[in-house]
Amino acid sequence: MIDLLVAGGGPAGLATAIHGALAGLRVVVVEPRPAPVDKACGEGLMPTGVAALARLGITPAGRPLAGIRYLDARHAVQARFREGSGLGVRRTTLHAALYERALALGVEHRVGRVTDVRQDAHGVTAAGLSAHWLVAADGLHSPIRAALGPAVPDRRARRYGLRRHFEVAPWTDFVEVHWSPRGEAYVTPVGPDLVGVAVLGPRGRSYDDHLAAFPALRDRLAGAAAGEVRGAGPLRRRVRTRVAGRVLLVGDAAGYTDALTGEGVALALASARALVAALVAGSPERYESDWRRLSRRHRLLTESLLTARSHPHTARLIVPAAHRLPRVFGTIVNALA
Repeated sequence: MIDLLVAGGGPAGLATAIHGALAGLRVVVVEPRPAPVDKACGEGLMPTGVAALARLGITPAGRPLAGIRYLDARHAVQARFREGSGLGVRRTTLHAALYERALALGVEHRVGRVTDVRQDAHGVTAAGLSAHWLVAADGLHSPIRAALGPAVPDRRARRYGLRRHFEVAPWTDFVEVHWSPRGEAYVTPVGPDLVGVAVLGPRGRSYDDHLAAFPALRDRLAGAAAGEVRGAGPLRRRVRTRVAGRVLLVGDAAGYTDALTGEGVALALASARALVAALVAGSPERYESDWRRLSRRHRLLTESLLTARSHPHTARLIVPAAHRLPRVFGTIVNALA
């Protein structure tokens, strides 16, 4: 019988599968898309994410990141990472590295999609397979999460993300976060002649419309667009619990605040490790408290920043305040890193 059935073969699902295989479990991943899978992503890994990949035996190719820089029309402030470098890495490169590592460890992959889930005290049946445990790693719009219960109401304005690559030589080894009254643009070096630019803001505007809010950045990137625009959203997902019987949620399916502070991949990697550790210890319920502990700092800081961003008066003060208080900004960046 399968020990761990993973629905979704993105970074969160593959990291869970790898941790399971390293713990001696029989793991099967069910994913409808061929590897490597691309999606809208800022493509910047915090130092904790880089360290988490190293523990899995994975060192993907990319561009070392020295820290985070905030900019608006008049101010700029930057903070260096104190505990190692981050990494700018193409989403497809990261996914391929995780996929190959999972294969090398004997993780089985099945082409398909998990929809109908049945569980009892002894196991779970889904996608024609039976397992002791099912991990839902099926993303922001997780059908498995939706089937477990009603969504948690949320009145906050919905934000969306769009990403595109540009064939230009990176001009910095920092992730640049450009601020405007209408949203943010994240510039991440991912190759010797390639940067990824992700924009965040309300729905209903094209990528070019978003980028127009940052004229200096738009002009720097003029004529260098490469590849298609990818989008994701709405970003915010509130989840009551990450453990429902023999079904556990990980990655974006487990709940998401916003891409504003780059929480996604690093938190998914840490959560995958905690999930498997809880199962191996025979205490699956422990995963819920572990997830809350692991994500608490990110959730608190991201929620605070989003609250400030949602009010025009405070939104325009974010970068000037960071500029005036660089040590505080550095402390916040490294708390997230």
